[in-house]
Amino acid sequence: MINFQHNHFELFGLPQRFQLDLALMEAAYRGIQSEVHPDRHVNASDAERRASMQSATQVNEAYRTLKDPLARARYLLALQRVDVESESNTAMPAEFLQQQMHWRESVEEAADQPDALAALAQRLAAEMNDLYSELARRFDSDGDYAQAGALVRKLMFLERLREELGDALERAET
Repeated sequence: MINFQHNHFELFGLPQRFQLDLALMEAAYRGIQSEVHPDRHVNASDAERRASMQSATQVNEAYRTLKDPLARARYLLALQRVDVESESNTAMPAEFLQQQMHWRESVEEAADQPDALAALAQRLAAEMNDLYSELARRFDSDGDYAQAGALVRKLMFLERLREELGDALERAET
């Protein structure tokens, strides 16, 4: 069986950094999953089948966490014992909050215009990509976990906005 005493990065044999080789992670995931998948243990004892199911679940969770950039960032911060304080610290720079209000107003104004909503979605994706690039630098080059935490909080706001924008686009297209 797989040793789950390791963190998610170690489990897949990856360096503990924000920027990952996703193809390498995918290959490692498939290899581990083939070892622990419950279908490989159908003739095993009940305890071994349960262990296999638990292992497969843990491997899937590790994979989902590392595959998603925001979840990966939060996990990296947790490994460094940096609390993002997403529940207790909602204070953000005034400029960022104004930008959020502008985004939401733009979404409302374009509510019945799929092309305008799609353009907003592209602009938001570009902004998020810029923040993810900065986040990679903060983690991998600078080791600046405090600033990485602030960027993660911003990205959490933008992720919610992206979901709202996607919902608005879906409504406008129906």
